[in-house]
Amino acid sequence: MDASDLTVVAQVRAGDHDAFRVLVERYSQPVFRVAYRVTGHEQDAEDVVQETFLRAYRQIGQFQERAAFSTWLYRIAFNCAHDLLRQRPNHQRLRSLDDGGAGLALEPADGSADANPHRKLADTEFTGKLQDAFRDLSLQERAAFMLRHFEGLSIEEIGKVLGLRQSATKHSVFRAVRKLRLSMEPLYGGES
Repeated sequence: MDASDLTVVAQVRAGDHDAFRVLVERYSQPVFRVAYRVTGHEQDAEDVVQETFLRAYRQIGQFQERAAFSTWLYRIAFNCAHDLLRQRPNHQRLRSLDDGGAGLALEPADGSADANPHRKLADTEFTGKLQDAFRDLSLQERAAFMLRHFEGLSIEEIGKVLGLRQSATKHSVFRAVRKLRLSMEPLYGGES
């Protein structure tokens, strides 16, 4: 655990309510990325971020220091996102992913796609196919993949976030990769 996280958590527990702002500033962007990739919608992700920090503040006394604060916070964020998605009918869940693309937009930083219309078309086709493939993953597979490959969490940390054993966590990541690979195979002709 980051020693500064531990120090700030201790300050919050001791009654320094302003110290929690440090944690919000430090983790609001990573929590937003997780929420956006799970919900696929910017407004939903913002709602999840607010609910995550509200729950974290209320439950700070339950935080056990043997885990990283970020892992504990990601777990809360995942639960908030899952709760939000569960409240919706299936057609609204899918529309949400269609609108936001689950955070998978691929835009070159240098604007080179604008200069080459063929590249832009290929990028658009690839991104659309990737969004479709990502949408076909279960919530658990999507979260496991995203936490591993976008956020760089270890299998152990992902297991804590998702409430899974290590073997189940590995299997979720593996299934997600396999499904994405199979879905994307037609675009790259099966080359590895």
